Amino acid sequence: MMKRLITRVLMVGAVLALAGCWGGEKSGPEDIHWDRDVCELCKMFISDPRFAAEVRGGDKKKIYKFDDIGCAINWLNDQHWAGDETAEIWAAEATSTRDKMVWLNAREARYVKGELTPMNYGYSAVAPSQAGEQVGIDFVALTTKILADAPNHICKVPERND
Repeated sequence: MMKRLITRVLMVGAVLALAGCWGGEKSGPEDIHWDRDVCELCKMFISDPRFAAEVRGGDKKKIYKFDDIGCAINWLNDQHWAGDETAEIWAAEATSTRDKMVWLNAREARYVKGELTPMNYGYSAVAPSQAGEQVGIDFVALTTKILADAPNHICKVPERND
């Protein structure tokens, strides 16, 4: 009888411990499954680690993956929670490889134009300079530039006038 009680207590404790792991607050970027995960906006396979981006947000702090920071910005702009400061936005640092991803907080990163990116937005993320002299533009300027371009996403289907 005592053995059964101990077994039940241990089982209940294990279930509660596992539930705590699953129910905890999610945070940070997740691994990308190269050439299998698809961009949330354009539905292209994510294959170039130098330009990947992720957004974690919404009611359930779900992760959304992108092949280009421009896709992430356009997609996020259409979400009802776009202005939520607790939403996490991650950009891959320009030297990232499939074996060694370097994720930057997209709001703190700097963006340099001139690369051929998966969706042709042309920006790569670099870490902010510790020396004080900053290269590129900040996230606010990047967002403004991407959303101001018309059409602001090359994958949008043009409206038909039949």
